[in-house]
Amino acid sequence: MTGIAPKSNLLIYAPVPLHLFEGALYIERQAVNGLHLWARHFDQVTVMMPVSATAPAAGWVPLIEHQQDLLRVHIEPLPMAYRPDQFLRALPQTLKRIRALISQADYLSFAIGGLFGDWGAVSCLAAHQMQRPYAVWTDRVESEVMRQSQERPRDKALDQTTWRSRLRGKLYHRPMAWLEQVVIERAALGLFHGAETFQAYHGMCRNPQLVHDIHIAEEDHISDQALADKVADVGGNRPLRLIYTGRAEAMKGPIDWTTVLERLNVLGVEFEASWLGAGEALPQMQARIKRAGLSEKVHFAGFVEDHAAVLHALRQADLFLFCHKTPESPRCLIEALTSGTPILGYEGAFARDLISGQGGGVLVPRGDTEALAHEISELNANRSRLAKTIVKARADGLPFSDAQVFAHRAGLIARHLPVGPSQQGKRSQPLLRPGWDAARN
Repeated sequence: MTGIAPKSNLLIYAPVPLHLFEGALYIERQAVNGLHLWARHFDQVTVMMPVSATAPAAGWVPLIEHQQDLLRVHIEPLPMAYRPDQFLRALPQTLKRIRALISQADYLSFAIGGLFGDWGAVSCLAAHQMQRPYAVWTDRVESEVMRQSQERPRDKALDQTTWRSRLRGKLYHRPMAWLEQVVIERAALGLFHGAETFQAYHGMCRNPQLVHDIHIAEEDHISDQALADKVADVGGNRPLRLIYTGRAEAMKGPIDWTTVLERLNVLGVEFEASWLGAGEALPQMQARIKRAGLSEKVHFAGFVEDHAAVLHALRQADLFLFCHKTPESPRCLIEALTSGTPILGYEGAFARDLISGQGGGVLVPRGDTEALAHEISELNANRSRLAKTIVKARADGLPFSDAQVFAHRAGLIARHLPVGPSQQGKRSQPLLRPGWDAARN
């Protein structure tokens, strides 16, 4: 344990769900790592997590297998209640439990991102009512993601899931944005993952801090020898290797990604491309690639559970091609840089900040697939420049490791949040006064 006074209890809310399946709880593998890292800095960590009654997806592991890793971590299951009726039924009892946990904790930090069933936002409001200072954490502008979900071009045939998503976007994005502002304004500390979310929220917060949340250990970074081998190999007369790792969902721009590959083919660029990740857009991507006659050049791996295999694939790639549509701070860009793989994709505050030091990538205006294909073609034609960009990418990724970023966040919480209830005896402000301006403290 480092940097925190003994007997300190951190209470957090993490929206990553637990899965209760056949009598056992399953937890995401990365969540285990995150909780283990939090416990390095606090005597006890209590984490509230929603519980799903569905079978766990790939990447979830039995909680019982990690008891030794989480000796000083207490997991508090909360109901998953994302429908309004579920949320209203669960709210009284869950709020009572949240308030009890807040009263027992020394430090409070809650992840937000949603509307109904967002127990992180509920915890923020409860803490404010109890006159307890808290930190708020988020890694994307959820209300903007929701807004953009209803603005995509209307297809002639939309499945039921897509229609529901667009309806939620239309109904929820404004109250979601209002709730974000309410809880961020009341926070004593804002922990905003990446420049994209920091840029969106820092003006609402009295103490905004730019932070990161990744799960790459220092030993996972590409080694000096592997980097040297990669630089030497890229000069060979072989196809360019492109990669993306992440969900095949609309917000990730999967159809733009395939459009860039189609354009590269027209430009005469010899390439091999891989998409590691599952999602509802995968069938459409595969159909596009097949129609373009690129099936032998493009590989869709689906979800890859083995993180070591993902990192190996990133190190083998020459360029990380991304077409993100929404304001978020995707960790895959950092993973690419730590693998010595330059990032090429759409402009955004997060990506721009990551490569501002050394220039380990190239960014183009959002949606400009032609410009993106042109930049890739130029790098392919100038392998010497590509080799230099690979070295720069590795340099931009050097500051990032899971131990460093969790220590940074823990230090901010200890430094900026007083232990125990603050402003004793003062009457708290009403929780949800109507109107944007009236919501300010």
